[in-house]
Amino acid sequence: MYLILVGAPGAGKGTQATVVKEKMGLPHVATGDLFREAQRQGTELGLLAKSYMEKGQLVPDEVTVKMVMERLSAPDCARGCLLDGFPRTLEQARALEQALKGQGKSVAAALYIKVSEGELLRRLSGRWICRQCQAPYHLVSAPPKVKGKCDQCGGELYQRADDTIETARKRLEVYFNQTMPLIDYYRQAGRLKEIDGEHSVEAVGKELLAVLASLEGGKRVRK
Repeated sequence: MYLILVGAPGAGKGTQATVVKEKMGLPHVATGDLFREAQRQGTELGLLAKSYMEKGQLVPDEVTVKMVMERLSAPDCARGCLLDGFPRTLEQARALEQALKGQGKSVAAALYIKVSEGELLRRLSGRWICRQCQAPYHLVSAPPKVKGKCDQCGGELYQRADDTIETARKRLEVYFNQTMPLIDYYRQAGRLKEIDGEHSVEAVGKELLAVLASLEGGKRVRK
């Protein structure tokens, strides 16, 4: 099965990707990792992507799709994979569909971990870091024993600029503007599977695996 994992920043995609990888035995293909590895190895596509990134430009869809398809041609992806971070836009989804179709393949489902904007803001804007030992805290889920002080070394806690509520709002605005057409695309194709991402990590993982078990080939889920 070729699966796509969709979710806003703070939805818990990374955690649930690990669940799917372990239970389904599918390779986890994250585009961020692909870019870094291709650049490290100095491949033609990696260097091409790097040339755009160094100019502060978005890597063209054509380059990204080629990189993804190159990864999907690897032996470990012969029976499928879990795509994370791609496609991000409607244009990328259509390009991926065409590329897979050329190989007689298709996306089985887009797994959308749905979390309300209010909950996403709570998760994204509550993180604080110790200035001395870099220990992470969260005002709601993992608060320090003493406000503003690290439990481990007593250092001062501070909030990074990209963890403020203003930054979180901007991140989410960009995400939803870019991704909602993608979600509608897979919904109209009958391949969108929504998972309630506002429960505990364990509950979300359980629901996700139940959805996968209902798909064709879901019998491959490991007990």
